[in-house]
Amino acid sequence: MLLGLKRHYKKRCQGRMRKHVGDLCLQAGMLQDALVHYHMSVELLRSVNDFLWLGAALEGLCSASVIYHYPGGTGGKTGARRLQGSSLPSEAANRHRPGAQEVLIDPGALTTNGINPDTSTEIGRAKNCLSPEDIIDKYKEAISYYSKYKNAGVIELEACVKAVRVLAIQKRGMEASEFLQNAVYINLRQLSEEEKIQRYSILSELYELIGFHRKSAFFKRVAAMQCVAPSIAEPGWRACYKLLLETLPGYSLSLDPKDFSKGTHRGWAAVQMRLLHELVYASRRMGNPALSVRHLSFLLQTMLDFLSDQEKKDVTQSLENYTAKCPGTMEPITLPDGLTLPPVPFTKLPIVRCVKLLSLPTSLRPHKVKSLLGQSMSTKSPFIYSPIIAHNRGEERNKKIDFQWVQGDVCEVQLMVYNPMPFELRVENMGLLTSGVEFESLPAALSLPAESGLYPVTLVGVPQTTGMITVNGYHTTVFGVFSDCLLDNLPGLKTGGSTVEVIPALPRLQISTSLPRSARSLQPSAGDEIATNVSVQLYNGETQQLAVTLENIGLEPLEQLEVTSKLLTTKEKLYGDFLSWKLEETLAQFPLQPGKVATFTINIKAKLDFSCQENLLQDLSDDGISVSGFPLSSPFRQVVRPRVESRPTNPSEGSKTGDLGHVKTLEAVLNFKYSGGPGHVEGYYRNLSLGLHVEVEPSVFFTRVSTLPATSTRQCHLLLDVFNSTEHELTVCARNNSELVLHASECQRMAIQVDKFNFESVPESPGEKGHFANLKQLEEERQEARGLEISSKLDIRWRIPSLKRSGEASVEGLLNQLILEHLQLAPLQWDVLVDGQPCDCEVAAACQVGDPVRLEVRLTNRSPRSVGPFALTVVPFQDHQNGVHNYDLHDVISFVGSSTFYLDTVQPSGQSTCLGALLFLYTGDFFLNIRFHEDCKSKELPPSWVCLPSVHVRALGAQA
Repeated sequence: MLLGLKRHYKKRCQGRMRKHVGDLCLQAGMLQDALVHYHMSVELLRSVNDFLWLGAALEGLCSASVIYHYPGGTGGKTGARRLQGSSLPSEAANRHRPGAQEVLIDPGALTTNGINPDTSTEIGRAKNCLSPEDIIDKYKEAISYYSKYKNAGVIELEACVKAVRVLAIQKRGMEASEFLQNAVYINLRQLSEEEKIQRYSILSELYELIGFHRKSAFFKRVAAMQCVAPSIAEPGWRACYKLLLETLPGYSLSLDPKDFSKGTHRGWAAVQMRLLHELVYASRRMGNPALSVRHLSFLLQTMLDFLSDQEKKDVTQSLENYTAKCPGTMEPITLPDGLTLPPVPFTKLPIVRCVKLLSLPTSLRPHKVKSLLGQSMSTKSPFIYSPIIAHNRGEERNKKIDFQWVQGDVCEVQLMVYNPMPFELRVENMGLLTSGVEFESLPAALSLPAESGLYPVTLVGVPQTTGMITVNGYHTTVFGVFSDCLLDNLPGLKTGGSTVEVIPALPRLQISTSLPRSARSLQPSAGDEIATNVSVQLYNGETQQLAVTLENIGLEPLEQLEVTSKLLTTKEKLYGDFLSWKLEETLAQFPLQPGKVATFTINIKAKLDFSCQENLLQDLSDDGISVSGFPLSSPFRQVVRPRVESRPTNPSEGSKTGDLGHVKTLEAVLNFKYSGGPGHVEGYYRNLSLGLHVEVEPSVFFTRVSTLPATSTRQCHLLLDVFNSTEHELTVCARNNSELVLHASECQRMAIQVDKFNFESVPESPGEKGHFANLKQLEEERQEARGLEISSKLDIRWRIPSLKRSGEASVEGLLNQLILEHLQLAPLQWDVLVDGQPCDCEVAAACQVGDPVRLEVRLTNRSPRSVGPFALTVVPFQDHQNGVHNYDLHDVISFVGSSTFYLDTVQPSGQSTCLGALLFLYTGDFFLNIRFHEDCKSKELPPSWVCLPSVHVRALGAQA
C-alpha cells in the first residue's frame, strides 16, 4: 500500500516537473524540447489522474504546436509555417541530450495543414507536434479537465479563448462558437465591474474574429450596458455611447441616411430601433442634446415604416422636446474620436412623389420674337450636324424645360406630397433650394391632414438675376429639425426636369375696362388662356364704346404695345368692322413708367344680317299696306291708307314671328402684345388677352326688298318691308327722309328714292384676282362691296327713344343679283334734252305754242364694247290720267324734219348725238315716247341698256 502510494506520488511529481520544464523550454524558445517534455508530462499525469495538471500539460502541448504551425501568432493575420528556413535557432535544433534521441520524429507523420512535406528540413523535430485538428481536440480535453475544478474558471476561460483564436485562423467558425458559448457560461469568482466589461468586450472581439458580427454586437452592447450598471457610482456614459456606436455594423446599421434609401431594409428593425433609442438616451445623459436630436431624427427618418402609430407619436413628442432646447441643423457632428455624423434630412416628412416646375401664367408668359434667320445653334460648332452634339442636346432636353421664367417675377414649383403620420403634420419654413441664379425663396407653411393622400403644394420664389437656374430640392422645418432635401436623394420621385432659363425682366400690364366682367370664360381655339372676360348686350346695328385702361404694375417701363383682335368661330355673318380703335394718342404717352396709366377706346359695332324670309306684308297691288318715304308720283299711283296692325292672328304665323327674337352671340379676343425694359432688348414680349362676349338682340328686320322704277332713268325706288322685333317703340329713317314709327312687333313698308349706282367705279383691291380661289368667290366679294356702297348711301338708322339707344341698319345681306341690276346705272346712258335742258325728271319742260322746240338725243357708251347703229322714232301722246293714252296728235304736234333719229356706231367710252325739232300747235301737257325700230341693233342688247327716259313737255300759250 505504501509502495503503491509512493510510486503514484513519484509519477505525479515527475509529470508535474516535466510540465514545468516544458514551460521553461517553451519560454526559452526550445520548441522541440518543450514538445518532448509536454508529451512525457501528459503520459505521466494521465496515469495518475492528475487532471488539473494534465489539462495544463495538454494546454502547453497545444501552445507549442500552435507556435510551430502558426509562427506569426494568433492575434493577427496568420498563415502557414514559412517555407524557407526554420523558426527555431539553429543551435537549439542541433542540440541533443540524453533521452531526446529516442523520440526522433517520423518524417512521414508531418504532412498536414501547411506543414512542408519536404522532410529534409524537418529532421530533428519532435514527433509529438500535434496536427491542427489534434490541437483542437487536445484543447477540448484540457478544458474538460479544467471544468472539474470550481476555482479553475479563469484558466478554463483562457483555454477557451486560445482555442477560439486557433479556430479563427483555421476558419472553423462554428466550432469556435461552441468554445465561446462554453466560455459564456463559465462561472468565475466575484468579478469587478471593470472585469465584467472587459470579459464581454473580449467575447465581442472573438465573435467578430470568427465572423459572428451580430453575436459580437450583442456582447458589445452588453458591455456598454455594463458601463452604466446601477451598481456603478459614476456611470461611464461616454464609454457606453462609444461601445454602442461600435455595435452598429453588427446590426447592419449605419448612421448615414443615404444607406437606407437604396433597396430593401437590411437587419432586424426592432433591434435597430432599440439600439437607436439607447444611443439617444446615452447621448442625452452625456449632456449633448444636439447628438440626441441627430439620433432621434435618424430613428424617425429611417425607421418610419416600422414604427407603430403610438411609437410615431412618442418619438415625435420626444423630438419636439429636444429641439425646443437645441434645434436640429444640417451641420455634420464630429465626435471626439473623429467619427462624423452626417445630417439627417426629413425626406419622408412629408413624402414627396412629384416635383414639377410651373410655367408663368399665360398673361405673364414671355415669348421670343421670331428671327428672320431662324433659331441659332445653341452649341457652337463648325459642323451642321454632329452626333456628339445631338446626343448632348438630348440630355439637356431631359432636364431643361421648354418654357422660361422672368427675372423679378414670382415663379412656382409644384410638389405632390402626402403625410405618412397618423396625426396632422405641420411643416414650417418650406422653400426651394436652387443653384445657378440668385434666387429669393419665399418660404411657406402648411398643415397636412393625418395620412393624407397626394396633396399639391406650391413653393414660390423670385429669381433676381438671369441665366440658367436649377431646382436642386427644398428645405423644411419639421418638429424643430431643419432639413435640406435634395431631389437626387428622393426615392421614387417623378420630375419633368429641374433646369429652366431665366430671361431679363419685362413690364407687367394690367387691363381694366368700362364693361362688367363676364361669368362665361371664352375658350380660344389655340388653347390660350384669357386673363379677363367682359360682356355686353347690344341691339343689331348698335355701336358701343369700350374704354380700356392700361396700367403698368411692373417694375420696368412699358415701351411697346400692339393690339390685335380675333373673331372666334361663329356661324353668324358679320358686316363691317366689329372692333375698331386708334392707338396714336395712347402710344404718344409711351414709354409708360411703372405705376402710370394710359387709356384708349375700342368701338364695338354689332352689325349682323338684317334680312328675314318672313313675308309679313301684302304685295303692292293690295290695299292693306302702308307706304312711307318719298312720295311716289306718275306714272305710278299709290293709295295711302291708315296703318293697320300687322301682327299675325293665327298661331302658325305667331310662331314664325317669335323666331325673329332670337338672341345671337359674338365672341372675340383682344390681344395686347407688349414689351419693355431689358427683356425688350433681348427680343422678348408678353401677350395679354381680353375676352369679349357680345349678345346681339335683333332690332329691325327687312322682311322683303324690291324696286320700282322712278320717273328718271337715273333713279329708282327701293321698297323695304321693315319689322320691329323689339319690345319697344322704334323709329326708322333713311338719309334725308322722315322717320317711320314702328310699334313693338309691327311691320311697315318704306320707300326710298335713290340714285342709281355706277358699280364700275368701285375700286378693286390690288391682289383681288390672285387672292380668291375661284370666280364665284370673287363675285361674292364684289357683291358685298356693292352692298356696302348702297348701305352707306342709304344710311338707314333706327332709334329706340325709351332706351335712348340707336344704331344703323344695313341692306347688305338683302340685295340679290336682280335688285343690284335694278339699282345699277345702265352701261348705255341715254340723255334727252329739250331746248338744251335735260328731261329726266318729274318737272315738265315748258315751251311756247308755235315756237319750234329743239330735241336732242345723246348716247354715252360706258360698256367695254361698241354699240349701234340705232334708229329711234319719237311718238308723242297725251295721258288723260284715267288709263287712256291718246296717240292721235297729227293735228296737234308737227315735226320739223323727220320724226326718226339715227345714231351711228358708238365706241367704248364714246358719245353720239342726234338732233331734231318739234312744233306744238296747241297748249297742253304732252309726253314723248322714244322707241327703237324693230330691225335695230337694240334687239341684241339687254332691255335695261335701251331704256330711254320719257319726256314731259308743257306747251304754253303765247304771252300777250
